[in-house]
Amino acid sequence: MPPANGVSAPGSRPGSTKPGTPISSTSNSSLILRKQLLDLQKNPVDGFSAGLVDDDNILEWQIVIMGPADTLYEGAILKARLIFPPEFPLLPPKMIFDSEMWHPNVYEKGDKKGEVCVSILHQPGEDEWGYEDAGERWLPVHTVESVLISVISLLSQDVPDLSSPANVDAAKEVREDFASYKKKVKRLARRSAEEAYD
Repeated sequence: MPPANGVSAPGSRPGSTKPGTPISSTSNSSLILRKQLLDLQKNPVDGFSAGLVDDDNILEWQIVIMGPADTLYEGAILKARLIFPPEFPLLPPKMIFDSEMWHPNVYEKGDKKGEVCVSILHQPGEDEWGYEDAGERWLPVHTVESVLISVISLLSQDVPDLSSPANVDAAKEVREDFASYKKKVKRLARRSAEEAYD
C-alpha cells in the first residue's frame, strides 16, 4: 500500500521510483512506456530494436541500433540503454551507448561515458548557452521512436555537427584529420558487430 503522503518509500524497487517522487508520476511514466514498448514490438521500426533490461524495471531499456547503410557505421551493431526518469514524458531519458563510440556528440570519459548529447535529449526550455532553440530540445510529445530516429540521423551525417561537442577530442579529429576519424569509427563499427556475435 502506498504511503499516505503519495511519496514512494526509500526501500522501493530500484529504478521504479525514488524518494520524493510522487507515485502517480511513476505510474503515468510506466503506462506511457509500456504502451510505447508494445507499439515498437508490434510494429518494429527499421534500424533498431528495443526491450527491457529487466522485466521488472520499465524505466531502463536495452537498445540495439543497426549501423545505417552508406555511413561510417554501416554493419555496426551498437548496444545502448535508455534510462527514463520517473517524470517521463515531462523530462527526457538519457541514452548511453554500451558499445564503444567515437563521435563528437557522445561523451568519451568520466561518469557520462557513452552518453549521447543531442538536442532532443536536453532538458526542456531555453538553452542557457544559446546553442539551441527551445523547440529543438525535449518536448513531452517525443517518443522512444523519435529519440532513436534522431540518434540514427546523428550517426548518419556525413560530417558530424561540431558546434557544441561532448567529445572535444573527436571533434578536433574531425576538423584536423577527418581520414583518421573515419578510420577509427569504421574500426569501432566492425568491433561492435564482432562483439555482438561473441
